[in-house]
Amino acid sequence: MADADTDDAILARDAALLADTVREAGALALSLFRTDLKNWIKGASSPVSEADIAVNDLLERRLRSATPDYGWLSEESADDKARLGKRLVWIVDPIDGTRSYLAGREDWCVSVALVENASPVLAAVFAPASDEFFFAARRQGTARNGITVRAAAGTDLDFSRVAGPKPLVQRLSPTAHEITLHPRIGSLALRLCRVAHGALDAAFAGGNSHDWDLAAANLIVQEADGRMTALSGDAIAYNRRELVHGVLVAAGHDRHARIVEHFRNRPLH
Repeated sequence: MADADTDDAILARDAALLADTVREAGALALSLFRTDLKNWIKGASSPVSEADIAVNDLLERRLRSATPDYGWLSEESADDKARLGKRLVWIVDPIDGTRSYLAGREDWCVSVALVENASPVLAAVFAPASDEFFFAARRQGTARNGITVRAAAGTDLDFSRVAGPKPLVQRLSPTAHEITLHPRIGSLALRLCRVAHGALDAAFAGGNSHDWDLAAANLIVQEADGRMTALSGDAIAYNRRELVHGVLVAAGHDRHARIVEHFRNRPLH
């Protein structure tokens, strides 16, 4: 019991640290938003800006100094494989939706999760341009701006309340008729969080997403009585050597079950 109490106390401490730090990081990102920023392309086509780096530096400085024994995995930091031996790891996307951020659109966020043994236990997603702060803790529910939220119930599919790659979602349509999806949301984390407060019935990630895009949103959906998994229904594991994930779906429990069953009967490949 003492260990459980200690774990709860540590989790509460880390939750306060996470909330304060992500709010501070969001404020920094917002202060640089719609200013003249240096930006460049990394890898094949991923944009990155000096704002991404500044926000990452703030998050790393605050979180790692307070929790020096934890691992660290961020989109904007060199991958330190020491994380693989850590029970607790911060998984960070300083600005998720950098293309939207650089284009002056509001659909971007700061996304940070604390992962324990491959599963997220704390999560914060802050979209400062639209003033939305999502927070979840293991077994404690999800709040949006301090108010408890839940995923939409039911099993029906209103495609105007579904977000994701159209060719993928089209496979859910019982007819060949053209479907109209919810307008694209540039941040994948924010797209998934929209399920948690019922703004979307379902959201898909089309493959090639990374731990940092997903870990915080995963817990936020889960703690809002939703489910977020691979299209097969398998749970998503974090802090592995392989950071890239396949097609994923997030929805309320019953709707999620219907979507997973649909793709079991009609697999993508």
